Amino acid sequence: QVQLVESGGGLVQPGGSLTLSCAASGFTFSRYSMSWFRRAPGKERELVATITTAGNSINYADAVKGRFTISRDNAKNTVYLRMMSLKPEDTAAYYCYAMGGYWGQGTQVNVSS
Repeated sequence: QVQLVESGGGLVQPGGSLTLSCAASGFTFSRYSMSWFRRAPGKERELVATITTAGNSINYADAVKGRFTISRDNAKNTVYLRMMSLKPEDTAAYYCYAMGGYWGQGTQVNVSS
């Protein structure tokens, strides 16, 4: 069955960095654009970044441009989100999403001193 398993979340101080990973299985990963979303407490889900199948087209939310980098390794069936210069407002549950309608279970990122 389809699985998307996120990892790499945790507690980090403002200005710090984290890299999230999302390991995919059960479908042909290389044929799907992939995205990262996040949901902060009391807020609606927000699209963070999207990468196309070959990684040649990438888009970011304005709030993370210049700080976050999405990438993928089709040989490893994995999509990544490198997050730098983290701010308290980046605190959220982060989810990966495959354009076929598949969601991961999420990984929590807390940015706090």
